[in-house]
Amino acid sequence: MEYDDTETAAELAGRVRAFVDDCVIPVERDYLGDGPVPDEEIAALREEARDRNLYAPQMPEKYGGQGLDFRDVLPAFEEAGRSLLGPPAMHVGAPDEGNMHTLELVGTEAQKEEYLEPLVAGEIRSGFSMTEPAPGGGSDPKMIRTEARREGDEWVLDGHKWWTTQGSEADFLIVMARTDPEAHPYEGTSLFLVDADAEGVDIVRDIPHVGGELLGSSHAEIRYDDVRVPEENLLGEENEGFAHAQQRLGPARLTHCMRYTGMAARSLEVAKAYTEQREAFGGSLSEKQSVRFTVAEAETRLHAVRTMVRDAAERIARGEEARVPVSMSKVYAANVVQEVVDDCLQLCGGNGIGKDLPLADFYEDVRAFRLIDGADEVHKRVVARDAFEDVDSSQVEGITQYEG
Repeated sequence: MEYDDTETAAELAGRVRAFVDDCVIPVERDYLGDGPVPDEEIAALREEARDRNLYAPQMPEKYGGQGLDFRDVLPAFEEAGRSLLGPPAMHVGAPDEGNMHTLELVGTEAQKEEYLEPLVAGEIRSGFSMTEPAPGGGSDPKMIRTEARREGDEWVLDGHKWWTTQGSEADFLIVMARTDPEAHPYEGTSLFLVDADAEGVDIVRDIPHVGGELLGSSHAEIRYDDVRVPEENLLGEENEGFAHAQQRLGPARLTHCMRYTGMAARSLEVAKAYTEQREAFGGSLSEKQSVRFTVAEAETRLHAVRTMVRDAAERIARGEEARVPVSMSKVYAANVVQEVVDDCLQLCGGNGIGKDLPLADFYEDVRAFRLIDGADEVHKRVVARDAFEDVDSSQVEGITQYEG
């Protein structure tokens, strides 16, 4: 399957694939069913990624990355996603990847020096604290209740957040809060950089959840009680928090799509190898039509995902917001990947649910993709709103409804 990728993109993707096969998957196999992987193992993989010039390819060189174009790194994100350890090994995983992007786009030079540079270096961790429990903002972020008020040369934050990925391990948090309670939330919220050890930041708990065993991933519930941060910790423009979040979430959703597409591609590799070797009913399973059609359909749908993501990325590169193409890509990719992983697990039978293969961990991890970075229903709403924007009523003129 050919795509209109540059030579740089193809060459990088090839090197990432070799890195994942040679270095990452052997570590993965050591810890399947016995996670989480220790931090020192991830640190060692990051050193190897640096030695191979694969570390943080999406970030500018002056901050410690490779300085590559966003479109050129998308195929590499897919190759990294072939193992759950690939993204952290290359420092292209959520939430740090999206937070680095946000700091690069709207951070001040002082903020970049204090937060971005050590974040790219892997010296610190971050969280994006936006989602709130009911009755606050979840799928409908307009319901956000966390507030920040200015007092002298400080901002004071009060609120309740949850599902803050990596929140309990984070050294700092990007917190979304209302700064103009009278304005519509899209025009009255702001982003703030909050040190995790600041007085009033209460990490209530890590919310138990499906998946995350191999990496030990966490999603924290956090309370902010009279948390004071200096005015220079405002990230970006005041009352432009939603606009800045969209700058973050558009590209981040596409990188998520590619990482998860890599997971589905690896699942197919495992399933094809297994069905080739598994003998039953007079021959190898791979000779059975139902197996071959399942694989053919999966390959076709993943090809569509890759094409959609590249189209959305191209639109973003041209300066478009591309909300509809991004939403289409996100909801389609999430469902395709979930179904492909499920089919591959089924093809491997009992071995599919065992932890000797990566499929069980993939299966547990992939379900969250239909919820994180916007639930399916939210993205369908975006697409439907656009679809009904310019309805041509002349298409049904002259039709008389029967009234009985």
